Parts: sequence; structure tokens; C-alpha cells
Amino acid sequence: MGQHHATRLFYDRGFLQIVMPSELHEIINRLLDRVITALTEELGLSIKSYGSTTLNREDLAKGLEPDSCYYIQHADRLQRRQIDLTIDPPPDLAIEVDIISSSQRRFGLYRHLQIPEVWRYTEKQGVIFYQLQEGEYHPCDFSPTFPIVSSAKLMELLELAKTKDDNTVI
Repeated sequence: MGQHHATRLFYDRGFLQIVMPSELHEIINRLLDRVITALTEELGLSIKSYGSTTLNREDLAKGLEPDSCYYIQHADRLQRRQIDLTIDPPPDLAIEVDIISSSQRRFGLYRHLQIPEVWRYTEKQGVIFYQLQEGEYHPCDFSPTFPIVSSAKLMELLELAKTKDDNTVI
């Protein structure tokens, strides 16, 4: 995509979707990123953030660019900056922010890539945590990676961010 870094691509066996994130999309994505960074710092966990890096499996003819993705449980297993999903584990956590288009279709891609946890934000439902169990994503009230964090508490922070600056919220 060259210089068009804001464009997100999703590819599944010949189907290509191109999405341009909105301002609200980026605000929510950045706030969730800050929450994850703060949690790993407070809990003393390692983290490698890969942002919206292309997660590609040519052997499966599948790939996508999450809004953000992270290695936390497997951060120590990555000895280089370039991800090769044929030999490296998938990211431990991905974020999807749905403002204009739905990420529901991409959950099949996440499943094939074996990403264990996805946080999905929609304006109607707020943040929902999904955990991959037995090949399917199941919603859960608490983050599997951060069991002290509930979706309800995270939504309180996002609501507070409407009237406060980011440093006050996080």
C-alpha cells in the first residue's frame, strides 16, 4: 500500500476488503492500546506491540491487518522484529474497532491464524472480549490475558475519556 498506512486490508482466498479508519476509530484504538500498555507495565508483563502489522499466512491464502496486535504471553519467543506465522506463534491479543464496518467477517481469519484473544469494540455493544476455545470464539466478561479487567470496567474508562484527557483516564 506504499504511503497509505491508515488503510487496513483483509484477504481471504480471493476476497479483499479495504477499510479506511475514521477519527473515532483511531481514538478508541489508541485508548485501548494505552490500556494494554499500562496493564503490562503495572503487572510486570513483557509485551511486544505490532500495531496493525500484516498477519499473513500464504500457505492458507489468508491475511489481515488488525487494528492493533500484541505478543504478551509469547513476547519472549520472538527473537526478531519480522513475524513469520509459519514458524512464530500468532499474536496473543488483537484489537478490532468497529465504527463504520463490522469485523465479524474477519473472525474466521483470526480463527485460522489461531489468535487466542480478540477485543472487539462497537458503538452499540462496547468492548467485548473473545477467547478462542475449541476452534470458536466465545465472548467472556473478563479478559483472558488480563483477568482483573472486565469489559464493563473498560467501558467506564472509554466513557470517561469522552470528557477527560487521555492521561487522566489511563
